[in-house]
Amino acid sequence: MQLVREQTRAKALPMTASVLILNGDDYEDLELHYPRLRLIEAGFQAMVIGAAASAQHRGKHGYPSRNDAAITEVNADDFAGIVLPGGWMPDKLRRDARVLELVRAFERSSKLIASICHGPWIAISAGVVRGKAYTGSLGIKDDLVNAGARFVDASVVIDGHHVSSRKPDDLPDFMAACLRVLGKPLTSR
Repeated sequence: MQLVREQTRAKALPMTASVLILNGDDYEDLELHYPRLRLIEAGFQAMVIGAAASAQHRGKHGYPSRNDAAITEVNADDFAGIVLPGGWMPDKLRRDARVLELVRAFERSSKLIASICHGPWIAISAGVVRGKAYTGSLGIKDDLVNAGARFVDASVVIDGHHVSSRKPDDLPDFMAACLRVLGKPLTSR
């Protein structure tokens, strides 16, 4: 076991092998932690970001998550993609101009924008869903359609560099699609 830890420390991934995950109060616990763990397992660095560096947030079900950095400390050019978890967190974060500009920067670079459940609210407010096929919680179907997206009721929808899913039960399909878009297809063990 010690050898594995030493090898892990010695092999630093380039920043482009890093993916951002948005964090804030009342995030959907599984929709933040499952992608973070799957990304790490696939060899990516998963950086959790929010309004303030080192701030701790509680998910809807009480699980804590601490920010690795503040939104203002990151640049989309240094990352391969961004994950927008659901819960009630997206409703607050979509009001933050810095969050919206960050998502727009990923759009301009055609890098992964992955959202699940209510996470597409952030993509809607960033203005990046028009003309795209999308899914999300059925509760935001009208929001997606009104923003110009084509709603598809499926466990996962991929449209170019956009990946979206409906709910926590869809996480296995969601992450398999995210890894495919990131160029690391899911492999069996």
